[in-house]
Amino acid sequence: MTLAIEAVDLVKVFKGGVRAVDGLSLEVEAGTVFGLLGPNGAGKTTVVRILTTVFLPDSGRASVLGHDVVTASEEVRANIGLAGQFAAVDENLTGLENLRMIGQLTRLSRNTAVARANELLELFELTDAAKRIAKTYSGGMRRRLDLAAALLHKPSVLFLDEPTTGLDPYSRQALWGVIEELVNEGTTVLLTTQYMEEADRLSNVIAVVDHGKVISQGTPSELKSTLGATVIDLEMSSNEEADRLGRLLLEKIGKQPRLVGAGVELPLENGPAQVRELLEIMEAADLMPVRLDLRDPSLDDVFLSLTGHVAAELQEGGRK
Repeated sequence: MTLAIEAVDLVKVFKGGVRAVDGLSLEVEAGTVFGLLGPNGAGKTTVVRILTTVFLPDSGRASVLGHDVVTASEEVRANIGLAGQFAAVDENLTGLENLRMIGQLTRLSRNTAVARANELLELFELTDAAKRIAKTYSGGMRRRLDLAAALLHKPSVLFLDEPTTGLDPYSRQALWGVIEELVNEGTTVLLTTQYMEEADRLSNVIAVVDHGKVISQGTPSELKSTLGATVIDLEMSSNEEADRLGRLLLEKIGKQPRLVGAGVELPLENGPAQVRELLEIMEAADLMPVRLDLRDPSLDDVFLSLTGHVAAELQEGGRK
């Protein structure tokens, strides 16, 4: 296995003793998509900033394409692309001028930079706005321009920190297609995301990060298989009944279900074979559901099980 990214026992401590990264290690195989998942404050963005030479680690080591991120930072930057959580375009330049400037900084020839810029402007539906000053762009347009800038020089390793935040569903699907095309051509992608569908579709391997550590890692299928064969979804007649059922199931079978309003969700190791036992428990307590569904586990279920958070509930703020 050829590694494009390697991190060993990374530690980063901020003012006040906050350990944003606490002994984190990971290996990313070349030509794959590696997904980092975790709640806000897990340390995902700090890891990306260390690997892209924005932050220095306090201890541990990391390399990108064999170049140490501390001692060979220029070589690292020459071979990577980075799109952070927020658009970082020059608002006083046009969209086309922004991309031409990136082309100059990455030492592309003028003709190559212009051709690539036009290709990406068309891909992200910015052609009509190419000669407009970026300060007139909407938030979503700036985001798409920032992503185009990160892709301009077709980097060997691409870091995408929540890349589709602020994009409409069509633009999100378009970006997924671009990422898949780049990986097919040999690019390595490290991706942080809060979208479970995004992680499931794109990632060859996912590392779940919490409190600055990797707490679980595997393919999407491997992670989902840890929860058992089936998830039971129950809808109760009221939030109060759902709360009562949650307490009852914790008492009777030792598992805390996920409660969402009047909904109750619980992974089952033995699938449908356990449904009769659950129904008997509920009937004895006069807590029968108004709806019952069985489904396969999702990455959202894995995320909840490992971190105690639901991805859709994550909010901005706090340590990243």
